[in-house]
Order: sequence, then structure tokens, then C-alpha cells
Amino acid sequence: MPRTTLPIVVGRLGRPGGRRLVLVGHVDVVPGRLYGRGACDMKGGVASIVAALRALVASGAAGRIDGEVVAAFVPSEEDGGQGMLAAIRAGVVGDAAVITEPTSLDVVVAHAGAITFRLVVPGRAAHASMRSEGVSALDNLYTLLRALEADERARNESETDPLMTALGLPYPTIVGKVEGGEWASTVLDRVVAEGRYGVRLGQKWRDGEADLRRCIDAACAADPFLRDHPAAVEITGGRFSSARVPADHPLPVSLTAATEAVLGRRPASVGKPYGADMRLLVNEGRTPTVIFGPGDVAVAHAADEFVPLDEVADCARVLARWVESELSAPQ
Repeated sequence: MPRTTLPIVVGRLGRPGGRRLVLVGHVDVVPGRLYGRGACDMKGGVASIVAALRALVASGAAGRIDGEVVAAFVPSEEDGGQGMLAAIRAGVVGDAAVITEPTSLDVVVAHAGAITFRLVVPGRAAHASMRSEGVSALDNLYTLLRALEADERARNESETDPLMTALGLPYPTIVGKVEGGEWASTVLDRVVAEGRYGVRLGQKWRDGEADLRRCIDAACAADPFLRDHPAAVEITGGRFSSARVPADHPLPVSLTAATEAVLGRRPASVGKPYGADMRLLVNEGRTPTVIFGPGDVAVAHAADEFVPLDEVADCARVLARWVESELSAPQ
């Protein structure tokens, strides 16, 4: 998305020069009802970061920190991650990072990615009374949708990583917007469809784009009309690559231990089907990163979006415990 500014808020606690932990939240939200908008995605997680740092200061633990905690609140996550990328280029990287996106306080060690696409599907116009003389772009779109359904099925059935197979449909494809037609009694000669295409774990977004184009190219080549008048594929909006850290990496291991110590339960190490700023910290910032935060992503972007306040508090307690255990100076 075009931007004229990318305001980023960065706070620091401790002393530079030692180990550095990064706590990250994004402050942009998607459109929706004003009531509760962004409560889950991800104002609750941002509040947890602020509360954790405040607790470290109030308890005196901040004075024992041997290293630095950087809290970064960035814009533009929802439309592609420009805010996080700008923060990384400004030096917001470290030895480990936690993004407090909603995970119901489980530890996300892997996530898929996604790209948004536009299909411009041609047809041949004709008067409705002479329908057989035309070629409906809407029918041609249906041909491409069936190809995308088969592609989605094949890509998901070929996945073998337990983190992703546990999700059932880790790489969904969906068309969420269709526009076309100028008159009710005319055969459509052009339809524009916009949608989302999943990027598989281990793929960069360009790999996902290549998969999408292969699918559409093959479907066009197999259709008598589209063979000579192929649909155009455009990649629009955010481009989310996938990312992961090993489940036995010191970051998820230590955060799991802190969660268990504070909450009395062991959080699951899971994968998620959505893209996130995690992939920028991992792939561009070379910072091991996990996602851990309050709220259920199932209610994110919803009209009645909410976050349980007890989870916000629990997340803050876990983060404070984790920072203290990772950075406390030896006595």
C-alpha cells in the first residue's frame, strides 16, 4: 500500500551492548465495527508488552537486567509489513523476539504465508438473445476456480510437516471479490476477481506466486477459448513469505518454560496458516522469533472482536518472567 509516513514507536529498557530481546506489536487494524476493533489483533498484545515492562520497572527487576529489551510498535502489518521492515532497517533486531499476536498463549514456531492476487478473465460479448455467439467471462472464471480448487487440494494433501497437517487446511485459496458486467442482457466479456493464495511452509512469496501462475497457465492452456485469450494474473497487496524456528530452539524452549512456571500449564508449540511480521524478523532481520499473545485469532478481524483481559494479564506476567530469566545479571 502507498504510504507517506511509517510512524514507529520504540522503547528501550536496560543497557545496550549485551544480549537484546525484542517485543513487537503492530498497531494498525483492519476495517470493522468501531466497538472492539483491533482488541484481539492486536491491541491486547500491545498492552501485554507495556504491562510487562511496567512490571519489570515496578518490581525493581529492570535494574538487574544485563542487556536490553526493545519494545517496538509498528504500523502497516496488515497490508504487507512495511512498518516492521522499516523498523528492522532502523536497527530493531536482536538475539530473540516475541510478537504478541493472538495465539491463545500457545507458542507459534512456524507460519505459512500468503499473497493476494487479481485475475482479469476475458470473454466475448454478445446480446443476451444471441448468447451462444458470445463467451461468458463468468463461465471462464468458473473454469479457473475449479482449477484453483484442485490446486488447493493437491498442495494441502502433499504437506507432511505435522505442524501444518494439524491445521487441516494450512494453505487455503479463496476468491473474496468479483466484479464484472455492464448490462443485464449482455454476455460478460470481462470479469475481475481478487483473492488470497496460501504460501507453503518453507516457501518465499515468489515461490507461491510461481505455483499460482502455473495453475492458471495450465487451466488456460486446457480451455479452447482461454488458450488463445489467457487470463491475466497480477500480484497485489501484501506478499507474505513463510517462516519458522525449530521447536527445540532456545527461544521457544525458554518461553515455554516461563509460561509453565507462571501459568502452571505447558503451552503447545504450533504452526499457523496466516502470514505475520515474524517472517520479516526471521528472514530479513536474522532474529529468531516466535508469536505468543493473548486472544483467539478466530475472532480477529470480526465485528465482535474481543480479547480476554485475563489473557492480557497472563501474557504480561509471562513476558516479564521470560525477560527477567533471560537477561538478569548473575548475582
